[in-house]
This record gives sequence, C-alpha cells and structure tokens, in this order.
Amino acid sequence: VHGQTQLPLILTMLKTPTSIPIEGGDLFLFENVLPPDKSAATFNQLITDVDWQKETLFLFGRHIQVPRLTAWYGDAAYTYSGVRHEPRNWVSILNALRDLVQNKTNKPFNSVLLNHYRSGSDSMSWHSDNEPELGLNPTIASLSFGGTRRFRFRNTSDKKQTLSINLSDASLLVMAGPLQHNWQHTLPKTKKIVAPRINLTFRNIKTLGSTP
Repeated sequence: VHGQTQLPLILTMLKTPTSIPIEGGDLFLFENVLPPDKSAATFNQLITDVDWQKETLFLFGRHIQVPRLTAWYGDAAYTYSGVRHEPRNWVSILNALRDLVQNKTNKPFNSVLLNHYRSGSDSMSWHSDNEPELGLNPTIASLSFGGTRRFRFRNTSDKKQTLSINLSDASLLVMAGPLQHNWQHTLPKTKKIVAPRINLTFRNIKTLGSTP
C-alpha cells in the first residue's frame, strides 16, 4: 500500500560494510541491506511513487537528452550539469530509505538524487560529486535496487588508475573523505542484457558559506 512502507531497520543494523582500498578517499560497501522480497517491493514502489523526469541538457550548442530517468527530492535545491533542480517533497518510501541509510552510515542526509536506468543503454558519464553545496569532503551514500551494473572510478590526476565495482541489488556504496576531489565515477553503457536498475544517492546539501 502506498505511503505505508516500513523497512526492517533492525535487520540492516546487523550487517557490516566491506572497506574497499582506494588511495585518496574512503569507500565502503554494504551488501544485501534488504532481503530479496523487500528489495523487489521497494523497487516497484519507487517506480510507482517517484515523479520520474526525462531531462534535456544544452551542451556544445545542442540539446541532449539525459540517458536515464531522474528525480530530485529533499530540503534544498541542487545545481549539477549546469541545471538547477528544485526539490520535490519527501514521500514515504524515500523517508524510509533515508532512515535505513542514516542508520548504516551514522550521517545525516537532507536530499536524494534518483536515477532509473531502464536498460544497458542508459548510463551516467564521468563526473565527481564536488559541487560547493556538498561541502569540502562530502559523504555520498549510493543505494541500488534491481539489476547489477558495473560502477567505475578513475583517478583525476592519473586516469590510468581505475577501479570497478559491480553494484548488485540492495547494495549500499558509501563514498567519503576526499574521494570526490581525487576520483571521478561513471556508470557506463553495456551491450549485455541487464535488468532495470534504480539508484538513489543520498546527500547533505549545505548552505553556502556554512561550516563543511
């Protein structure tokens, strides 16, 4: 029933993350933060309850459609890729997932960016989450549901230094410390047949000029 999602937070607190070695940052991976039935139900509710948008960017003198569906929810506006995104109000399923992530990370989050990758043709290009609104060394908590996709990192000073992680259903990847200053990340296209995937990246938007 919409608006009545209650996630089993007590179960998630029993799991501990894997620390992934990466120079110049902190990277942690929680796997199976929800059991398969809860994860599938969450995926379906996100499809239904989130106000998904098809975005278009103006780059290099032409309009380019973003290769995925997106949504921005939270307490503050956020500007990325040169576009200001006004927040939608939190809905029940997103509040429940925020509680789950905050329990895992012991960090506060006031906003979430959602991306729906409908097939292997949907992707995210190389970038860092280093906008001023995120503060000096932001903690970004990336929660995934649905099909497994390869998530890649490359060092900003030496692009030959790379790292790949397969993010599976009900996985939570936490990026912290100076990682966003030293590494970029991407979700590349794939020709493999993959199931649809929804990713939520929880962030804490700060008032510019406040303490990081």
